[in-house]
Amino acid sequence: MERREAARQFLAMALLAGVSEGAPAPQDEAQSRDPNDWLGPGTITDVAGIKVGHFTLKARPTGCTAILCEEGAVAGVDVRGSAPGTRETDLLNPINTVQQVNAIMLSGGSAYGLDTATGAMRYLEEHGHGYKIGNLGVVPIVPAAILMDLGVGDFKIRPDAGSGYAACVAATDQPVQQGNVGAGAGATIGKMFGPRFAMKSGLGSASIKVGDTGIVVGAIVAVNAVGDVWNPKTAKIIAGARAENGKGFRNSMAEIIKGYRVAIPAGANTTIGVVATNVPLEKVQATKIAQMAHDGYARAINPVHTPSDGDTIFALGTGKHKVNADHGMIGALAAEAIAQAIVRAVTHAESLPGLPAYRDYVKRV
Repeated sequence: MERREAARQFLAMALLAGVSEGAPAPQDEAQSRDPNDWLGPGTITDVAGIKVGHFTLKARPTGCTAILCEEGAVAGVDVRGSAPGTRETDLLNPINTVQQVNAIMLSGGSAYGLDTATGAMRYLEEHGHGYKIGNLGVVPIVPAAILMDLGVGDFKIRPDAGSGYAACVAATDQPVQQGNVGAGAGATIGKMFGPRFAMKSGLGSASIKVGDTGIVVGAIVAVNAVGDVWNPKTAKIIAGARAENGKGFRNSMAEIIKGYRVAIPAGANTTIGVVATNVPLEKVQATKIAQMAHDGYARAINPVHTPSDGDTIFALGTGKHKVNADHGMIGALAAEAIAQAIVRAVTHAESLPGLPAYRDYVKRV
């Protein structure tokens, strides 16, 4: 216990330059009684300057999620999966000119879902938010990432520009709705052994308020992974490939280690997310935070970053809290928030026909 407490105090002290020694650490793991909810209440909208809105096409289901930073936020991105579907990620390279974005779109519908960013651009232009082009007007900067959910329901029902616009209209700074909503509406997990053994996943969010420093780090993620979801605090699978007898889980990595070989449909998966903080960042710092946030994927999803995943994380710094923070420590906190958001994505999900969710399947086993 002494070693753990010392590590926490080091993290708090390292975060801030010019703040008194021994600043309180992030939320204690014991704050929440639910082992699957160790960070306690909080979502990415706890970060000042961030709004989130969903649009869900319940007939399939599928949908999209808009993460708005209307006044602009410095952004970075890191893509680890080998089957990504993205838009405007090149401009986030630190060597490129544009410094801020106005929104991030996360969407289902595979590559068709990238059209949702067009709707977000229309909304932002109407409200005067974007990169200023002299006296002509603005060009809203809206990077986007999609996940492949076309195998759930009617293939022809996909998010479009109208869906993206509607998600922006719905955006609020209130706590984020989680589960079968927006980009997570058609998300599934545990597909290593085919759809017959898969489970329903969804969208999750989490945040960390770092003691009395005023620093907040949040995450939002739509989990559509080929692998299983683990609770990194209990080291147990909580959702994933179901056992053939319908009791418990197969443990995808354990089967791979035993030599089990399966054919995975290319591009059928992907986990996409955003981390955000209220401290000022430079683009190179935001990019590093996005890289470090992928550690949260690795803690909670196994296997992850496969050739059939398009795993992508965007990082945002709104700069609303004017403090000099260690971006490496922000990255560490972002990874923790991502892991919590992934677990919440499955615990908040609701079952669909043939795709049981955690809340129903775990009760049976």
